[in-house]
Amino acid sequence: MGKILPFHGLTKLDIPVDRILEGVKGKLDSVVILGYDKEENEYFASSIADGGDVLWLLERCKIALMGMGE
Repeated sequence: MGKILPFHGLTKLDIPVDRILEGVKGKLDSVVILGYDKEENEYFASSIADGGDVLWLLERCKIALMGMGE
């Protein structure tokens, strides 16, 4: 059987959370995690202590996301 390679392009399908987390493990200097828990409550965690730095990163990522083609 052939090796299955992960897809790294844009997709309209959701990707499993664990696959995303495993894919970046050991590769990031800092991280902000936003999501929903199993009860659909909002979840937030960050390795960055300064809230202003977290907000700056979120805004920069928002601009990048808005610039991606559909």
